[in-house]
Amino acid sequence: MDYDVLIIGSGAAGLSLALNLAAHLKIAVLSKNTLTEGNTYYAQGGISAVLDRADTSESHIQDTLNAGAGLCDEDAVRFTINQGRKAIEWLLESGVPFTRCRKKDPASEIQAENAVTGLHLTREGGHSHRRIAHASDATGEAIETTLLGQAEARENVDLLARYIALDLITTRTLRRNGNNRCIGAYVLNRDDHQIVVIRARFVILATGGASKVYLYTSNPDGASGDGIAMAWRVGCRVANMEFMQFHPTCLYHPRAKSHLITEAVRGEGGKLLLPDGSRFMPRFDSRAELAPRDIVARAIDHEMKRLGIASVFLDISHKPADFILSHFPNVHRSCLQFGYDMTKEPIPVVPAAHYTCGGVITDLRGRTDVDGLYCIGEASFTGLHGANRMASNSLLECIVFGKAVSEDIMSRCQVEDMPDIAIPAWDESRVTDSDEQVVITHNWDEMRRFMWDYVSIVRTTKRLQRAKHRIDLLQQEIHEYYKNFRITSHLIELRNLAVIADLIIRSALLRRESRGLHYTLDYPEPDPAMAQRHTILDPLHNNVW
Repeated sequence: MDYDVLIIGSGAAGLSLALNLAAHLKIAVLSKNTLTEGNTYYAQGGISAVLDRADTSESHIQDTLNAGAGLCDEDAVRFTINQGRKAIEWLLESGVPFTRCRKKDPASEIQAENAVTGLHLTREGGHSHRRIAHASDATGEAIETTLLGQAEARENVDLLARYIALDLITTRTLRRNGNNRCIGAYVLNRDDHQIVVIRARFVILATGGASKVYLYTSNPDGASGDGIAMAWRVGCRVANMEFMQFHPTCLYHPRAKSHLITEAVRGEGGKLLLPDGSRFMPRFDSRAELAPRDIVARAIDHEMKRLGIASVFLDISHKPADFILSHFPNVHRSCLQFGYDMTKEPIPVVPAAHYTCGGVITDLRGRTDVDGLYCIGEASFTGLHGANRMASNSLLECIVFGKAVSEDIMSRCQVEDMPDIAIPAWDESRVTDSDEQVVITHNWDEMRRFMWDYVSIVRTTKRLQRAKHRIDLLQQEIHEYYKNFRITSHLIELRNLAVIADLIIRSALLRRESRGLHYTLDYPEPDPAMAQRHTILDPLHNNVW
């Protein structure tokens, strides 16, 4: 299977890239599940951009830098935010049905006035203005289905569902001398269980994050860090993997798997309460419920442990029912399925792993350390998010860098041809089918549990050392299993998650301070000397800052 461009991942980043490439290029977009199954589809809140007349790009930039706790790359922040309006306009041209202002709407206390788009804007944690464009409370679904519909209409785009990438193919992995260039990937067809070779002039990792490494997460099952792990194995550096964001409010219920309660609920006046009905966020931050996510998540974790309670509560029932139903119809409907009516009562919430702020190091064109290999979206590290991602900047990053990578590829396509290198087929001659799948299940469960217990919202050096010991043993077991048995999608994800867990633990041990999403009881304050110092791990050399 030969293509000009192979995009691994079918979310907002991958689809926006595919749609911005020229029609004469042959493009493959891979999804390891159904085409819509990914983090983009489940994003509720929205996409941030400066669209209100009272707002400025400089304000958005400063809010992002403040949320990033001294670790944002200002060039990346300015580049992304200055493209915000263009990104929204492109999405509108593509047909995304953003919610618009309704004149004289008695249910809204504030109507965002927009001179260009007329979009209704909401506000989320860390933002000093209303700048979140949204499609009701299902923005990700609106963006994903719209862009997917556009891609399905393109004759030059092949959308390959249920194909999971196993490993990247580079000239170095084929033991060729000279520049290390990515020329394709080995891919498992999950329907017929065959491993195929896909050759490509350019390969893009748009695989999303790695929050499935934790026991509790807001992410769908596919968020197993595949792109970061594959890039690491072929020689790409990664940065800031210790900064894993925990969303403060996921619905707490035994059957409410991965159900996020959008931050916009707090943005529109929702209050966090203890079981006795008292508020607690004002004790932790002057911004209260609108503080950045790391502060809110840590406050909730503190109160749960202090009081020995299973959850805290999020209450917006003081707002008119019409207001709640018009702003959060999907959240309201989902809560009703579990017996909670948010128009009448508080709903129980807990933090859960949500976003990977670190990732594969790229420049502002999406280029990685391996020639011909790009990375965009949550799998990448551009420096935009620093030590803590500000709400709704992630979808913006996907659209902006999808466009940037497309422009870089288009310029290179004119002068670079496909390397004429034979790629051997995947060799399964020395493996057998496993008769003990319980090994995968057990290792998967053990890893996610000790990552939650030792490497989540609050850490200590001793906890991290315990986790490092366990992941070293697990990686040995997984490696032995991988060598001897036939590949399955579950084994691929387990192998990748083990790499991710190791990178997170190693990065957390290196950062001897508390900053942003990384909070350790042994070093509870930020170290001024470590501002602007990223935790960089290099697979080809020793750890470096």
